Amino acid sequence: MILRLWRGWTSTEATSTAYQELLTGQIAPAILARGIPGLRDLTVWRRDASELGGPGAEILTAMTSDDRDAIATFTGGDPTRSVVPEEARRLLARFDEHSQHYTDVARFAS
Repeated sequence: MILRLWRGWTSTEATSTAYQELLTGQIAPAILARGIPGLRDLTVWRRDASELGGPGAEILTAMTSDDRDAIATFTGGDPTRSVVPEEARRLLARFDEHSQHYTDVARFAS
């Protein structure tokens, strides 16, 4: 299994809320609705920038897939390429140009 991590940062609380609503209300559901073979799930995480001494937030998306082929299908080719719709770009102060990928080597559960 492959874990794909990508981050975007907002500069104000208002843009943080707007981006989170866009991501969870439209973008993430649209990605899953594509029915990409091998794409398992997408989770959205948020860390308020106040924890780092500033306004806004860091938003992390974590996608799991069976293999890199599923990721390449999602991105349209290059598996490391960021996929950031224009409406999201308008709300983000900055974002990762490339995602990070990790391969599952062990899994533990209680």
